[in-house]
Amino acid sequence: MPTPHRIVSRFMVSVMVCLLSPLAQAQTIEFELPTIAHTGTAFDVTITISEGEITADQSLTLQMELATVELTRMEDGTFVATGIVLDSSGTVDIDVMLSGESIGQEHIRVIPGWVSILPPILAIAFALIFRNVIPALFLGIWFGAFAINGFTFVGAFHGLLDAFQFFMLNALADADHAAIIMFSLMIGGMVGIITQNGGMKGVVNILERWTTTPRTGQASTGVLGLLIFFDDYANSLVVGGTMRHVTDRLKVSREKLAYIVDSTAAPVSCLAFVTTWIGFEVGLIGDTIAKIDGFDESGYSVFLSSIPYSFYPWLAILFVFVIAVSGRDFGPMLKAERRARSTGQLWDPNAKIEHETEESRNLQKDDKPQRAINAALPILVLIAAVIVGLFVTGSDGSGTQSIRDIIGDADSYKALMWASLLAALTAGLLTMGQGILSLADTVDAWYRGGRAMGFAMVILVMAWGLSSVCTEVNTASYLVSTLGDALPAGLVPAVVFILAAAVAFATGTSWGTMGILIPLVLPLTWAVMQPDDGSAVTNFSLMYSAVACVLAGAVWGDHCSPISDTTILSSMASGCDHIDHVRTQMPYAMTVGAVGLFIGTIPTGFGVPWWIAMPLAIGALILVHRIISKPVEKAE
Repeated sequence: MPTPHRIVSRFMVSVMVCLLSPLAQAQTIEFELPTIAHTGTAFDVTITISEGEITADQSLTLQMELATVELTRMEDGTFVATGIVLDSSGTVDIDVMLSGESIGQEHIRVIPGWVSILPPILAIAFALIFRNVIPALFLGIWFGAFAINGFTFVGAFHGLLDAFQFFMLNALADADHAAIIMFSLMIGGMVGIITQNGGMKGVVNILERWTTTPRTGQASTGVLGLLIFFDDYANSLVVGGTMRHVTDRLKVSREKLAYIVDSTAAPVSCLAFVTTWIGFEVGLIGDTIAKIDGFDESGYSVFLSSIPYSFYPWLAILFVFVIAVSGRDFGPMLKAERRARSTGQLWDPNAKIEHETEESRNLQKDDKPQRAINAALPILVLIAAVIVGLFVTGSDGSGTQSIRDIIGDADSYKALMWASLLAALTAGLLTMGQGILSLADTVDAWYRGGRAMGFAMVILVMAWGLSSVCTEVNTASYLVSTLGDALPAGLVPAVVFILAAAVAFATGTSWGTMGILIPLVLPLTWAVMQPDDGSAVTNFSLMYSAVACVLAGAVWGDHCSPISDTTILSSMASGCDHIDHVRTQMPYAMTVGAVGLFIGTIPTGFGVPWWIAMPLAIGALILVHRIISKPVEKAE
C-alpha cells in the first residue's frame, strides 16, 4: 500500500538489497519518481546506485507491468528512464533489473488524470454551496489523501488520518507558512493595541474630514491600498484593519471593503518595481531564460517589458476606482451595498464572522485620548521596517548591487517578521509610555487583536494543506497537459492566461502557479516564436505577453478562489464572511478578466500594440460597467 508521507511531487526512497548474483556486491538504490502518475501521461524515473559498480557489459532496466524500459547512464552517475507511460490505474510495481535479476523494487500509484482535479473542485463546490470553508477544505484534503492511499475502505480511513496528521501538520510546520502566521498574528496584535489606545479612532477622526460619503470612503481605501505596494499580505492586513472603522461609519458593506482590499493587494504587488514578489518572479524568469538558446535578455528586463501586457492587474486596480467613484454596483455586491445603506447591516445576517473582529470596534475606551500618532507611527514603522528589512536581507555588502538585485535577493518573510515585531513593540511602548494603558491591559489588547485572526489562520493552514495535496496528485501537470497542447502562436498568451487562472483557482496560490508555469511556458513560447524560415526572432512581444499572462492569470485565479491565502487574509482583515467575499468579488473579477482577455490579451497576441489595446480595454471596461451596473442609492 503506498504511503502519502511525501510533501513534494517527487520523492526519494532508499532500499537496501543484498545481491545473490556474483556480478555485483551489496548496493543501495535510491528511487526518484512521482508520488502519483496519471494514466496515459509520461513520467520519468531516476535511480542512483551506490556501494557497487555497474560495468559496461551489464544491462540495467526497469520492469513494470509487462514492459521493459532501458535505463540510460547520465554524466552525474545516475540512471534515467524517460517518457514512461502506464495505461492502467492502480498500484504498479517497478523492478530494477541488473542483467536479468531484480536488485530493487518500488511501486507507484497510477490514477486517471481527471481525478487529480477533484480535490480542489470538491473543496470549492462545497464551500460555495454550503458557505462553510473549513469542512470544504478538509473534504478536499481527505479526498486527495484517499486517492494517494488507494480507493479502498482502508485507503479512505488512512486518508482521513493523513489529511490531519500529515498534510495539515506539514503545512503548519513549513517555515515560510509559520512566518506568515506569526507576522499576521503580530500585525493583528498591533491593530488591537492601536484600537484600544485611541490611536485608531484618532486616524478615523482625520479621515472623516476627507471621507464624508461612501464614495470617498471607498476611494480612500483604494488609495491606501496603492500606497502599501510592497507586499500583498501586509497590504491586506493594514488596509483592512485601518479602513474598516471608516467604511463602517459610512455604511459601506464589509463585502465591498474586502473587495477593495483584495483588488489593491496582489495586483499592485505584481506590478510595482520594488515588492516582495519581485525576487521570486525575476528569479524564476531569469533561471528559465538562462536555459533557452538564443534568448539572452535579463530576467528583470523581461519582467519590466511584460508590465504593459499585464491587463488584468491594471484593469482590476482601475475597476476599484470606477466602482467607488460611480456609486454603482452589480450582482451580489449591489445587494450587499443596498442592504448596508438601507438597514445599516454591514454584513449578511447569516454571515460567519469572528466575534472578536466585531468587538474590536469597541475596544477603545471613551476616557482615552484619541491621538492619531499612536496608530500612524506603528504603521509607519511597519512600512519602513519592511523596506529596510528587504535591503538588509538582500544586500551582500559589496555596494555594487542595484536596487532590483537587492530586492531580488531579499528574504521577504524575515523582513515582514522583523517589521511586525517592531510595529507591535512601537504600539505597546507608545501606549504604556503615555500612561494610556497598563502593561497588563496592553498585553490584553495585543492578545485580543491577535485572537481575532485565529479563525482565518485555521483556514489558511487548511488551504496550504490542500495545496500540498494538489502537488502530490499532480493537479497542475494535468491541467498543463490538457490545456497546453497544439497552441497557435497568437493564442499562446490567452491560453497561458486561462491555464494560470485555472491552476491558481484550483490550488489557491499565485506564487505556486508562477513557480509551476514559468519554467514550462517560456520555452514553449520561445519555440512557437521561431520563424518558419529559420531566421532569428526579432519581435519579443509574444514572450513578454506570455510572462505577463502567467502573472496576471495567477492573480485572477487567486481572486476567484475561495482557498486563496490572500483572499482569506482580505476577508479576515476586513471582518467579512469569507464565502460572502468570494461570492461578491467573483463577478467583478470575472468581468475584469474577460475584458482584459478579449480586448487586451488576444489582440496583442496577434500583433496589436499594447498601447492601443490598453486604452480600448479601459474604455470597454467602463462601458460594460455602465451597462450592467445600477446605482446603490435607489432613486426616490
